Amino acid sequence: MEEALITYKDVEICQQDLSVLSNIDLQLNKGEFVYLIGKVGSGKTSLLKTIYGELDIAAGDAEVLGYNMATIKRKHIPQLRRQLGIVFQDFQLLTDRSVYDNLDFVLRATGWTNKQSIKERIEEVLQLVGMNHKGYKFPNELSGGEQQRIVIARAVLNSPDIILADEPTGNLDVETGKAIVQLLHDICQSGSSVIMTTHNLQLLSQFPGRVFRCEGHSLQDVTEEFTKEIN
Repeated sequence: MEEALITYKDVEICQQDLSVLSNIDLQLNKGEFVYLIGKVGSGKTSLLKTIYGELDIAAGDAEVLGYNMATIKRKHIPQLRRQLGIVFQDFQLLTDRSVYDNLDFVLRATGWTNKQSIKERIEEVLQLVGMNHKGYKFPNELSGGEQQRIVIARAVLNSPDIILADEPTGNLDVETGKAIVQLLHDICQSGSSVIMTTHNLQLLSQFPGRVFRCEGHSLQDVTEEFTKEIN
């Protein structure tokens, strides 16, 4: 039996009282890699926001990691977010501190207290994203691709069940973008499920996954369409 981490049934999402997506049926199982594609404004980011409790669902049944997103209380959202890794396009690293201190800040904020454990975990995630010699640097001393690797390191610090990546390759050149998706794929194979929004459809053939398209206020599973194109 597959373990469902996210189950959306007949969900509607609104932004400022306007329906963005309706009749959404989505199930994310453990270890899956899912792409969300669609034009700008089609609802991809809004859908991600409902998963981490930034945007309320307007109607339907939505469960994320055991939390009912229709009735979740504000005070429970931080607990939910601890089980999620969130990767944004615009990095959002703290610019006034080093890479190591960025990661240290997140661990302490999420309840880690043992200095040695913190040090070991930071070294582990920097190794994972291929940035183990960059801990002393500040974000502005890193390239865009390197900053995105640090954002991914930050996202996986607490071994999340799900990683949400919103256009993680949007500001990067093709090769760097590919390396970032490869990294997310590797992390997915080691146990975290990944949902990633992208405009770059070439990635779908290089790094296969399930594909959903936001279009005309609805969400369609178009995985087969892309599987046919690959074969």
